Amino acid sequence: MNNKKKWNIKTATKIFHQPFFDLMFKAQKTHRRNFKPNYMQVSVLLSIKTGLCPEDCKYCSQSAKYNTGLSNEKLINLDKVINAAKKAKKTGATRFCMGAAWKNPKDRDMPLLESMIKHVKDLGLETCMTLGMLNDHQVNRLANAGLDFYNHNLDTSPEYYKNIVTTRSYNDRLVTIEKIRNSGIKVCSGGILGLGETIKDRISLLVQLSNLSKHPESVPINMLVKIKGTPMENNTKVSSFDFIRIIALSRIMMPNSFIRLSAGREYMNDQMQALCFMAGANSVFYGCKLLTTSNPSMDRDIRLFKKLNLNTKNISDIVNEKMSNQMYYNAAL
Repeated sequence: MNNKKKWNIKTATKIFHQPFFDLMFKAQKTHRRNFKPNYMQVSVLLSIKTGLCPEDCKYCSQSAKYNTGLSNEKLINLDKVINAAKKAKKTGATRFCMGAAWKNPKDRDMPLLESMIKHVKDLGLETCMTLGMLNDHQVNRLANAGLDFYNHNLDTSPEYYKNIVTTRSYNDRLVTIEKIRNSGIKVCSGGILGLGETIKDRISLLVQLSNLSKHPESVPINMLVKIKGTPMENNTKVSSFDFIRIIALSRIMMPNSFIRLSAGREYMNDQMQALCFMAGANSVFYGCKLLTTSNPSMDRDIRLFKKLNLNTKNISDIVNEKMSNQMYYNAAL
């Protein structure tokens, strides 16, 4: 769907600063007009190449510029990807995301990446990749392989961006997103809160995302995970209510996009996550790790989903399968 409204910071700021419950009510109404209530889209994220990234993103454990104690790994083989995707499907995930710590992939890597896409799709899962910047030839190859989504975050506002990354420009990111869009691959793009930015910067990020040629189909909103060894290891924590307000504003500004709670969810209690879901977040990552950072356990997520009556049928299937596997294990002892 093409954008029907051109957003600006003044209008978005006015909505953001509404009384909290008015903002939540508006966001929930918008959500229910556009999405099935009580449904959560679940993705799993796998690191297919870890560390030694030449970029200097100040929040990232995978940058070669910082000493974070990360174990570096080359591009993994196809069997590991297939096995991880099979496990993801059993847990109720509908999308399998693959991330590589590159500024951009090399052409020699493309055949393996194409095979990953095709084999994961054969399992009945949506596919997503995040590989850095792409040239036109690489975009076309990914599209022809059947890639469903490509993740390329804007991270923050254009005004604050130079404080976060210097090895690629904001315009580089916008150009890559437009290439992806023009290829027919769906766009996944969002940002990170807690980088030292102001509330105005956060709103400016949403204005940028909402004023792309088409809203991203998926918008991940991350809370900074403070990693020792990075320049942002001592950053101030984001206010829970400010974070929830940004989720609500994202829903209002991009009504047809899946808004995903991404990194940092491990540090959110059940009540905060529930308010984020009420504000319009309707996508999460399952699994104990997001690339190199921690994430809530699947058991914790299942308990939360049961409390909130989310994805009830899928959760029952997962719980029953886990119980069956445990009974088999006990019988074998």
